[in-house]
Amino acid sequence: MCPSELYTQATCSGALACRISIACRGLYRQGPRPERVHRASVGNFLFSLTEDYTDRALDLNEFIEHPSATFFFRLHGDSMYPLMRDGDLLVVDRAIAPRSGHIVVAIHDGELTVKRLHQSANDAWLEPENPDYPRLPCSDGTEIWGVVLINLHWPS
Repeated sequence: MCPSELYTQATCSGALACRISIACRGLYRQGPRPERVHRASVGNFLFSLTEDYTDRALDLNEFIEHPSATFFFRLHGDSMYPLMRDGDLLVVDRAIAPRSGHIVVAIHDGELTVKRLHQSANDAWLEPENPDYPRLPCSDGTEIWGVVLINLHWPS
């Protein structure tokens, strides 16, 4: 179980070009409930929300299988753009076994980075989504820290 107030910031340099803030402050914080909305208009579409649905509190624990191994990360940098953007909040699970194609948080050459893991019969590498950044070959100095479960993005 993570401590109730843990905050660490790591700064990456060189090809990693990222900075990740690690925070673990509990997965659910109660706060004031939003005002109830029963009808909302989106473009030309009109829909109604039932009172049961709007009264329900959001609980991220519903989506998390391993709460004691799950952490929040704040992403800084553009190596995963356009999939992930600077400022996105990542929910990362350390208990999931990483597989090829997963987005992972990795320690590569002593620094934290977020990339897509690729594996073949002979090697493995960390691939950025942004073509302006190079792929990072996995070596003895590479450790997969966890698998990204959820990417929370706020519209800019």
